[in-house]
Amino acid sequence: MWVEVKKAQSLMIAEMWKEFFEGEGIPTRILPASGEVIGQESATYLILVPKEKEHVIQEVLRKL
Repeated sequence: MWVEVKKAQSLMIAEMWKEFFEGEGIPTRILPASGEVIGQESATYLILVPKEKEHVIQEVLRKL
């Protein structure tokens, strides 16, 4: 099961979070918040991680 950990106001920012989390070894997905097709730059995106990694994300974000 995947859980939302962040929202991003553009695709570029969502991809930056995805790269950052994956660099920490955490599998990450991005999905448009509105359910539209991925690729629209100005849409809001959800950043999702596996439920079992949610506590790791909280630790990573606390260090920022």
